[in-house]
Amino acid sequence: MAASAEVKGPNVVVIGAGPAGVRAAQALVDAGLRPTVIDEGRRDGGQIYRRQPDGFSRSYETLYGTEAARAASLHRDFDALRAQIDYLPDTLVWNIGPKAVHIVSGSRYRKLAFDSLIICSGATDRLMPVPGWHFAGTYSLGGAQVALKSQGCAIGARIVMMGTGPLLYLVAAQYVKAGATVSAVLDTSSLAQRLRALPQLLAIPSTLRKGIALMRVLRRAEVPIHRGVVPVAIEGSSEHGVTGVRVKLANDTTLNVTCDAVALGYHLRSETQLADLAGCAFRFDTITQTWLPQIDEDGRSSVAGIYLAGDGVRVRGADAAERAGRLAALAALHDAGIELGGAAQLRAELSRFTRFAAGLRTAFPWPARFAAALPDDTIVCRCEAITAGELRQVVREMGAIEANRAKAFSRVGMGRCQGRYCSHAGAEVIAAEARVPLEAVGRLRGQAPVKPLPIALESGSGMETVR
Repeated sequence: MAASAEVKGPNVVVIGAGPAGVRAAQALVDAGLRPTVIDEGRRDGGQIYRRQPDGFSRSYETLYGTEAARAASLHRDFDALRAQIDYLPDTLVWNIGPKAVHIVSGSRYRKLAFDSLIICSGATDRLMPVPGWHFAGTYSLGGAQVALKSQGCAIGARIVMMGTGPLLYLVAAQYVKAGATVSAVLDTSSLAQRLRALPQLLAIPSTLRKGIALMRVLRRAEVPIHRGVVPVAIEGSSEHGVTGVRVKLANDTTLNVTCDAVALGYHLRSETQLADLAGCAFRFDTITQTWLPQIDEDGRSSVAGIYLAGDGVRVRGADAAERAGRLAALAALHDAGIELGGAAQLRAELSRFTRFAAGLRTAFPWPARFAAALPDDTIVCRCEAITAGELRQVVREMGAIEANRAKAFSRVGMGRCQGRYCSHAGAEVIAAEARVPLEAVGRLRGQAPVKPLPIALESGSGMETVR
């Protein structure tokens, strides 16, 4: 598609049409530019504000609960932008090269040039394996949410939500409102941890109130909530799938819950593969115990012309992502000699969300200790069926204490998900077995394509500039 003659200024590409991507595009349009917005989804909204399919008529309140007003606002604003941007839905960015993104839509491959690139890649579930999580009927919390929003169905007839973090309670409440049966919410964090986090959580009182509202929904539905649990196993068989969940309660007794589906999740992890392919520098974040791309306060990465925003670089929630997306766009505009203003206020607001996010990590900590206790026959990498015992073996017998070396010897992280769901827990297993700090294990290097591609692709002609 040729550039419109009346559009002046840099060619800016935005990856992602969730809260960060939409607000970034809005700022660029405000500055008189016509950005390209690439969206892997069929419609805008990202994961949290995923739109329901055409023909579905559930209300915003039913679909998004306490976030209904924000979802409606984001969708409305994006609809207003459609005529002023080049929107590429159902399009996967599978690689990033110097000043170009490689995309595929359907069976067509193209390479798009950019002057500035804003990556708003979002986040996915952070998962800790549990014996039996490979049985059919086990989903991530995000996957359970997609089923509800995009297909209008529940993942099972009797569902257990297990893990920790705000998403655990959000998805449980959404299922209850949709009329599904939630047999139990099993939270690995304790009430004492939540109370310790209260001073930081008060940085955003409105968000704290939303969390309390979710608890009210579950209490009214008489959903059993157990805190401080230790997952023991997901019961079931390869033939029949999930049949129940077994956990140890805080009082050291065992609880068995009958169910036919389980949704798992321990807060969220940033989707950083595209930043890695773009050559951005990373650092180990001791607070979240994860490797994250380096950015300045406005979202500039270590690579000139590449900006990172939203949960794809720092998990702080949708409200923060909206602000971070606009701030990254303002930084790109500033670097191109275009001033809009408002950056200082956005930075101040984001600092509050950063404090709140720190509170969430205190209230709902990642249960690193579970990795060392996993039985040897527990599958860690579901794509390749690699067990904790096999991973420990390559540490003991081959000295593979670095993530990529362990991957080469064991195939952990080589499957379809490219380590999205096993890399964090796998690194914890390696660190525990090798008795080294988690940072010493390193991180799996990003590889193109970031997701599977069709075998047959029709190539576009040359380099395209889309506006």
